[in-house]
Amino acid sequence: MRVREAVVVEGRCDKAKLSALIEGTIVETGGFAIFNDRDKMELIRQLAAKRGVIILTDSDGAGFLIRSKLSQCLPPGQVKHAYIPDIYGKERRKARPSKEGKLGVEGMTLETLRDCLIRAGAIIEDAPGGDAPHELTKADLFELGLSGGEGSADRRKALQRRLKLPERLSANGLLQALRALYTREELLDILENLEGDDTP
Repeated sequence: MRVREAVVVEGRCDKAKLSALIEGTIVETGGFAIFNDRDKMELIRQLAAKRGVIILTDSDGAGFLIRSKLSQCLPPGQVKHAYIPDIYGKERRKARPSKEGKLGVEGMTLETLRDCLIRAGAIIEDAPGGDAPHELTKADLFELGLSGGEGSADRRKALQRRLKLPERLSANGLLQALRALYTREELLDILENLEGDDTP
């Protein structure tokens, strides 16, 4: 299903699990790393302002601590909360259960995750088609000089600085962020202004 809001999860395995269910933007906090990652927090703020975010963390103490930190940094009207149920067990990839013995987001069934998102008030959008705006592609980044060519890395970094996006974003990471925040037309306007700034 296509979800309008960006969904914020704790780690890579959570993101991989959720990717099997939804089409949309999924951001991982890297666990407690989000507490010191100003760039990632700025990206989450921009996503919240542009399309809203849904926080989907584990149901243990660590998950609630991360949820609380994110909630403190974002306007309440831009945040929705999705909660997974307390189910005791162990994820297959782990040698032993978590400290509290509860399954995390990655241990939930897709049906359970779907229900959690719907209960949180996720906006489910129709499949692409009709009058949907053009979604940015890798070909667009190449055409706009943001990947694959001489000077593309510098141009990409300048754009990331202008948009206050994390400096360490790869070309693929940048594409995901731009898709979530801007249409192709909006990006063209930003790049034109960026080139104007570089003119002596």
